[in-house]
Amino acid sequence: MGAKKIFLAAIGLFAGYKLYKASNPKIPENVIPVTGFDLNRYLGKWFEVARVDNRFEKGLIKTTAEYTLNGDGTVNVLNSGVDEVSGRHKRASGTAMFVQGQDVGALKVSFFGPFYGGYNIVALDDDYQWAIIAGSSPKYFWVLSRTEHVPEAVRERALRVASEVGVLAGNLKWVQQT
Repeated sequence: MGAKKIFLAAIGLFAGYKLYKASNPKIPENVIPVTGFDLNRYLGKWFEVARVDNRFEKGLIKTTAEYTLNGDGTVNVLNSGVDEVSGRHKRASGTAMFVQGQDVGALKVSFFGPFYGGYNIVALDDDYQWAIIAGSSPKYFWVLSRTEHVPEAVRERALRVASEVGVLAGNLKWVQQT
């Protein structure tokens, strides 16, 4: 095999590895997804009551996430919010799929082609009224609720869980919903 073919093969392997890593986000060691997860109970509309601000949600208030089942068993994700300055409504649609069994709250979500981010449900109310989600790094963390506000006990639990997964309490932004 010539040097050019070896070089092209190496580039192909590297590109394939990068695509594999992008499509299979890691679950950090300190992030333990819930078990006994029931997707049908999780589907529907959630209010984002807290998050670590990230570039795609920066400046958004009244943020929500709506999850619906696609025909192929994946989950449609529709995130929306209002730009606090302009008042414009923004939306982003993506697809989520399980990375372990369907009874484990470990999913990957893509809004951009084959590139996935981790979506690990690390705490979940027995009645599916609130959920705490950690991403593949401490840069991604959300607290969701079926209502616009959560009780103080849920806020305190969110802060404890954030600390356990490496999120600094000062990085958690409580989202204006009304």
